[in-house]
Amino acid sequence: MKTTNCQNKVLGLSRIVPAHAFGVVVFLFFLCATQAQLLPPAGGGGGTKYTPLNSWSFTDTNGWTSDGGTPPVSPVSFTNVSGLFFGDGNSLIVDSTNPAWVQYNVIETNGATTNLALDVGSIYFWFAPAWTSADQGGNGPGVYARLIEVGCYSSDGSAGWWSLLTDNGGTNLYFTVQPGDGSTTTYLQAPISWTSNYWHCITLTYCSTNTILYLDGAAATNGPGITAWPGTNVTAGGFFIGSDGGGTGLLQAQGAFDDLYTYNVPLDSNAAYYMYEDFYPDYYLTPNNWFFVANIVSAPSNPSTNLVTPDVITGQGNLILTNLTEDYVYGTNANQVWITNVTASIASDGTMNAAFTIEGGTNGCYYDVFVGTAITSPLSKGNWSWQGQGQRRQRCGLSELPEGTVFIVLGTPQDTDGDGLTDAYELLVSHTDPHNPNSNLDGILDGWDVLLGLNPQISNVNTPSERANYGYTLADWLYTITGVQGKSGTITTDNEGNVQTVSQ
Repeated sequence: MKTTNCQNKVLGLSRIVPAHAFGVVVFLFFLCATQAQLLPPAGGGGGTKYTPLNSWSFTDTNGWTSDGGTPPVSPVSFTNVSGLFFGDGNSLIVDSTNPAWVQYNVIETNGATTNLALDVGSIYFWFAPAWTSADQGGNGPGVYARLIEVGCYSSDGSAGWWSLLTDNGGTNLYFTVQPGDGSTTTYLQAPISWTSNYWHCITLTYCSTNTILYLDGAAATNGPGITAWPGTNVTAGGFFIGSDGGGTGLLQAQGAFDDLYTYNVPLDSNAAYYMYEDFYPDYYLTPNNWFFVANIVSAPSNPSTNLVTPDVITGQGNLILTNLTEDYVYGTNANQVWITNVTASIASDGTMNAAFTIEGGTNGCYYDVFVGTAITSPLSKGNWSWQGQGQRRQRCGLSELPEGTVFIVLGTPQDTDGDGLTDAYELLVSHTDPHNPNSNLDGILDGWDVLLGLNPQISNVNTPSERANYGYTLADWLYTITGVQGKSGTITTDNEGNVQTVSQ
């Protein structure tokens, strides 16, 4: 275990966090954070200087005003977004199981101030996804996630829409416009291959002659000039950062935004390069960012599906378990449990080994062990991995943890909604509602969603594209299920199509 002195911050401590809906004990091995908030220049390298229309550093986490002092759409229009010390200072997080958005005027009510130009201009910002692209072994955002959007997509192109977005696998970026005349034009499409919590610099430029997308300072693709865009009836609804312009807050980017700048002229390639080059150290080398990128993969589970409600996340996982003979203290109930006797050491390969004892609780109960590399407020906003289960009076060991910050959280067996996932797992990993067994309202228990490889955060009822591997009736009866996880997985249903058992 080590502590390190850093600028204005010295943190190296053990800490107990109140249980709230589940019992937790958090142990902090190492934390070193510095504060930096440097605004990018409008160009660099001795080239052309550009003046932004407006900028957002997201330091105002109360009202989310821009750097120029302009607030979101009046009356205040933001919900279920949060701030996090991540990036080169504070960042905006749009990643919630509930509808989430932050909405700003395209043109301010005085008519003299413009925050976003749709016909000629540029957008520059940094983005760190909370997801990993499908070609990197992840699931992507699971929806066509919106980064910046004006208006609302319509199948017939009549509503008016202007959007920079990803596909549901997180493997492509698109710049697409529906001016409202029935046409749809995708001006740009660029492949991406991103890893969770790594920052990327995105610069989009557009005018009547061409459109260019720069990723991390380099031109990724270009397209034809933009010739039509939504009118004032659409721009009156403002623009949205990180979710859909329809105001439903469902097609979320699921990530962090920082240092957003808008311009009414196209930035040249030198500006795009230097605005990335000059400030990428703040995103890649700031210690607080290391905590987030050192993600730890969840352990394999051995689910039990003998009951109608499955016990989905179970088993030893990655834990090295040793039974103790000493008579340790019992908890007053199964949920009063804590971590004690924590040790940590650095292995020869630079990774960390840790060990601790589960104390309290009662016999016969299994306690989830979660590991993360950053503390957020609330804890459920962070990225946690499930590492296995242990019982009281067991010594638990973990190896090959990343050197640096490591937090260990102990979850109780509490499953308030009876969906087969503990409250702790729902809050920390699946990010579902521990008080609602059917968080996405698709008629399937959250536990079955996780077990069957479905997305428990997406409403499959309202998003047909999300249910490609199963069908069901309005009575919530499953049928024609394909793509079951496992090489020999099978599903047994009754005559109505209700799932009875699943084998892996």
